[in-house]
Amino acid sequence: METKITYIENGSVTSAKGFQASGIHCGLKKKNKDLALIYSSIPSEAAGVYTLNKAKAAPVTISENITKQNGKVHAIICNSGNANACTGVDGHLDALEMQKSCADILEINQDEVLVSSTGVIGLKLNIDAIKNSLPQLKENLSDDGGLLAAEAIMTTDLVKKNFAVKVELSKGEIVIGGIAKGSGMIMPNMATMLGFVTTDAKISKSLLQSALTEAVNDSYNKISVDGETSTNDMVILLANGMSNVEVLENSDDYQIFVSALKDLSIKMAKSIVADGEGATKFITLNITNAPSDKDANIIAKAIANSPLVKTAINGGDPNWGRVISAASSSGANIKPEKVTLYFDDLALMSPNYKINDVEKEAAKILENKEITITLDLNDGNANTTWWTCDYSEQYIKINAHYRT
Repeated sequence: METKITYIENGSVTSAKGFQASGIHCGLKKKNKDLALIYSSIPSEAAGVYTLNKAKAAPVTISENITKQNGKVHAIICNSGNANACTGVDGHLDALEMQKSCADILEINQDEVLVSSTGVIGLKLNIDAIKNSLPQLKENLSDDGGLLAAEAIMTTDLVKKNFAVKVELSKGEIVIGGIAKGSGMIMPNMATMLGFVTTDAKISKSLLQSALTEAVNDSYNKISVDGETSTNDMVILLANGMSNVEVLENSDDYQIFVSALKDLSIKMAKSIVADGEGATKFITLNITNAPSDKDANIIAKAIANSPLVKTAINGGDPNWGRVISAASSSGANIKPEKVTLYFDDLALMSPNYKINDVEKEAAKILENKEITITLDLNDGNANTTWWTCDYSEQYIKINAHYRT
């Protein structure tokens, strides 16, 4: 079955029919945009996945409760600059007020609004700044406002993250578009950043949730910048059905829809790694021929989160022993004497601990901006691919002074 998808230049959450968005500066940050709104002209089915961090931010609990219900959603409001996390009852009340005020100005029900925040943890939200800016936020809604919304949800991100695809189904064309933010505090665990995705496909809520969960597991849950899971992570998918192209369960169209959503999600997830705090190199990790999917993913996660591996790559040091050590101490089923380790196509270690004399060639590979590390376990048929980045001195500088 061939999946026919075409990426839209500068596509975003407003590429799908019936969606508008805006992004403005409301005063939570000193100068940059910090308040975003995504709005569907008709109610949408909504699906979501959320952080597993036990210190969930107030907006996460509110939005999670809504997407677990059967009601539809009209809008997503998101601020950056303040996470509204670890703020107790006051923070919960602020999130509810943010949600209600947005609903009032849009003249919709409160539970038709999903709310999201990102930024510094533990600070009281300046709810007045948000409320006072809502008229402008609504007035600025436009059919091409997705890029402004993408800018307004950024924190330490250096670039906007926005994509959209046209997908050809058996009875017509649909569009899936998304924006994301994420640069630091990134480790796979359901969702490790903010991602808002829209589609004009006509699809049931349960099917939408299944598609999103599958896409997240193969994308956002396979990236790591620094091994940290945020208090505010969520990925939301809205479907308003305005294409009138229906996606049914157990159909080829559903498989194509999932494939396209997964492709878009991987693109967004990889853009987060590429924009990782202080990152200078993008690393693809392939674990092949593992005993099971679980073993493959445990090993990939251990390597992706290893400071020793990531600093060595930053320094251009082909210290391959750190990769073997991280994999072998991961707790997964691995027989180190059977593995082959590659940097790109160059084998550094082969079965029976055969060490290949390729130090100079390996160092040359590490000069590249994009590197592929493949660990062939030679012990099964399971494969996985993860994405991570190096650690640089800049990462320390950014996070040593994040609040100052």
